[in-house]
Amino acid sequence: MRKVLIAMSGGVDSSVAAALLKEQGYECAGVTLRLHGDNGKDIADAKLVADKLGIHHHVFDLREDFSREVIQRFIETYEEGGTPNPCVICNRYIKFGALLGKALEMGFDFLATGHYAMITEDESGRKLLKKSRDLKKDQSYVLYSLTQKQLTHILFPLGSLEKSEVRKIADKYGFANAEKEESQDICFVPDGDYGSFMEAYTGKLYPPGDIINTEGKIIGRHKGIIRYTLGQRRGLGVAANIPIYVTAKNMAANSITLGDEKALLSKELIAHNINLIAYDSLSEPLRCTAKTRYLQQEKPAIARQTGPDEICVEFDEGQRAVTPGQSVVLYDGDNVIGGGVIAGSPKV
Repeated sequence: MRKVLIAMSGGVDSSVAAALLKEQGYECAGVTLRLHGDNGKDIADAKLVADKLGIHHHVFDLREDFSREVIQRFIETYEEGGTPNPCVICNRYIKFGALLGKALEMGFDFLATGHYAMITEDESGRKLLKKSRDLKKDQSYVLYSLTQKQLTHILFPLGSLEKSEVRKIADKYGFANAEKEESQDICFVPDGDYGSFMEAYTGKLYPPGDIINTEGKIIGRHKGIIRYTLGQRRGLGVAANIPIYVTAKNMAANSITLGDEKALLSKELIAHNINLIAYDSLSEPLRCTAKTRYLQQEKPAIARQTGPDEICVEFDEGQRAVTPGQSVVLYDGDNVIGGGVIAGSPKV
């Protein structure tokens, strides 16, 4: 019997993933991670589900790993002028890095999660990552860093289900978390004030500085440069006759630039820290679709690999607020080609 360890967050998705795998005849165990703060309620919720299913429940303390790999990278990206995506970082280094490694060491064949995505194979046996059936819940964007070796040992039981079907299964099993709300915030910054979190965590103060317009004229003062991201419109404290946005950040000068929406457009970007799933490398320009944020619609583009760890993506039309630190993910229909972390993008 194949053994699978299910990452159980205490929410409905991972609970139903565990139930489905038990139904399918796998030898199952659950695990909940301590990553930051006090998640005792989530641990208790996950254990209730595990007990109901009659499977063993583990608790792993990965707080040191999470602090080093996720929080520290999060802070460094903001300090370098970017805007990080902590879910991408966590999947890469914690869930499918440290946790998958522990699962295999313990003799499990697979690690399963409640992510909405699918894993298939092509004719050659190469693993492919695909969008989920429920496109509104699809999480393939935050999973682009998965390698062939990792994909061989991962199960996504919810990939072929709609969210409404998942809740019905939870109701059928009588899970107390069947209607549990999903968190939309960064898990370690639940109030959304990441600037205050960073100051408390690092002991640093990020000082005020100049706000300038596209001509270089000082038009105001900002409250600390790490509190602003490209495309931001709210909370700028500057009056204008037209909508204005953060269009650039100068970390050395501790200044931000405001401009109109046209000043946000980029047709091209460079990405590093790349991972390709559908191919070993891009030997020639590839027609694809791409998106630069999780909730964005994909847009037509051409991707070129310009180095061992670099891709250049050229969009057919200018894209709004292409932001260093975020990820660009490439698609061929429902298949994830791969992606990387955006390093920069010249403006149109």
